[in-house]
Amino acid sequence: MNSKHIRSQFIEFFKSKGHQQISSASLIPDNDPSVLFTTAGMHPLVPYLMGQAHPRGTRLVNAQKCIRTGDITEVGDATHLTFFEMLGNWSLGDYFKKEAIEWSFEFLTSSQWLGIPIAKLGVSVFAGDSDAERDDESANLWRALGIQKDRIGYLPKANNWWGPAGKTGPCGPDTEMFFWVGEGEPPAGSNPANDEKNWVEIWNDVFMQFNKTESGTFEPLEKKNVDTGMGLERTVAVLSGVKSAYDTDLFEPIFKVIHEVASGRDLRSERIIADHLRAAVFILGDDNGVAPSNTDQGYVLRRLIRRATTFGFKLGVREGLALAVADAVVKDYAPVYGELARNSARIFEELKREEERFLESYDQGLKQLEKIVPQNNTIVGNDVFILFSTYGFPPEMTEEIASERGLAIDWQGYQVALEEHQRLSKVGSEKRFAGGLADHSEISVKYHTTTHLLHRALKNVLGDHVQQRGSNITPERMRFDFCHPDKMSKEQIAEVEAIVNQAIQQALPVQWEVMSVAEAKDSGAIGLFEDKYGETVKVYTMGNFSKEICGGPHVDNTSILGAFKILKEESSSAGVRRIKAVLK
Repeated sequence: MNSKHIRSQFIEFFKSKGHQQISSASLIPDNDPSVLFTTAGMHPLVPYLMGQAHPRGTRLVNAQKCIRTGDITEVGDATHLTFFEMLGNWSLGDYFKKEAIEWSFEFLTSSQWLGIPIAKLGVSVFAGDSDAERDDESANLWRALGIQKDRIGYLPKANNWWGPAGKTGPCGPDTEMFFWVGEGEPPAGSNPANDEKNWVEIWNDVFMQFNKTESGTFEPLEKKNVDTGMGLERTVAVLSGVKSAYDTDLFEPIFKVIHEVASGRDLRSERIIADHLRAAVFILGDDNGVAPSNTDQGYVLRRLIRRATTFGFKLGVREGLALAVADAVVKDYAPVYGELARNSARIFEELKREEERFLESYDQGLKQLEKIVPQNNTIVGNDVFILFSTYGFPPEMTEEIASERGLAIDWQGYQVALEEHQRLSKVGSEKRFAGGLADHSEISVKYHTTTHLLHRALKNVLGDHVQQRGSNITPERMRFDFCHPDKMSKEQIAEVEAIVNQAIQQALPVQWEVMSVAEAKDSGAIGLFEDKYGETVKVYTMGNFSKEICGGPHVDNTSILGAFKILKEESSSAGVRRIKAVLK
């Protein structure tokens, strides 16, 4: 059972149940991200899970691109991945537990769909605590469908509870579906709660039935939602009877290229290269794609490319590996994610440039390593970290060179330096990304509305080629990235600032309506239209000044925004400029 079959089957199944297919959201959250990357299918839908009406209705399904970066150093084993696809279906105040569980069971077990034997399935449900009662309703629904009582495990919040996305908001119990990967048939009494080693989770149905308040209490939601997620890579692996996603058709074209280009063989290195470059291609190929840099998403991207290149050294490849792998990824995924083909030139250009930069800094790091004086035949941990953080020289390479010279590494000291760096980075990140879509504070909503005015003003001054390439909001300022080849002049900056302030002073009403993408395009609305034909969207208008596709949130009238001031205009990456501004 291959990935293309499972992906298409999932979409078709839920379309047959009245769900509307929506496109994958950007990996770089479109509007004021609360995270660096989209990490789950629900993240782009937070406004709708919190009560906004979705233009496509109350039943949705899609395959969502996701990036998770917390375990980059763990990649190389059989389980960790940086990029993955999450198959999901949603009910926005429509159906609830009964339909969600019955349809999950049907898709998993019906011979028309995945055809998994019931004997190979186990489930878990919420065990209950002082905040919410045990989820016997879900357990009884599973039993009615034929899941044996001893195949149902009860687990606590840490395992069977989702959310909220922030400190407050929608949350609730979930029920998870597991596939038996042990030897033979599952023994009597074995279930996901007491035999974790032999059961692998493949699907999760979240029942958002509570709202967590500022005081920490859980109030029943008037409008309940369902949010589900099935990890494509993991599901393909377990249903194919292999131990790892790396052994599936998803990675076959990538490993083929690696084996053609490399002279050496090393399983861990090959997995790291395949994972990191696949993720890098999707980040670069995203319509909101970023370039390698030393901050935020660009830093993660740079780290992925350079770590992959480093492990290429172990396979006897110094350059050209990234482009070869990228070509395989684009060819394999472009039929599903058209943006990879659209943005292929950018993908190859940025990979080539970053590889050249890294080879130069790597050689510099090698020279610095030669200058380090070991203490008691040990390279001090802080020196290892400085080589990595300043020169991009990976710890793995330092260790390899040290081993060749009979030297040890002070890994404890390195870990102390790394953790301090991560602590400072986390503090900065929390501040930078406090204004996400999950943040509906007054100032965040004002800044979000202002991005529309700025976008229109930039087009008026610089030309229609200007397109938004990302935004970020904190309570202190707004940041807006856009396509433009040149640095803006002082006169252009002043003109943009004046146009935005004039729109604010005109007290323009902010209104929205739902229309098809074709209608939105014909009406002059701005936004990314590719891969969205056939969908309906929300279009926000601000008087006769701005018309833009967006999900919100927004103020009702521009008059309450205050005075707009541009603090800085600078380069973000090749062909992308960045404006930082405030409202006073």
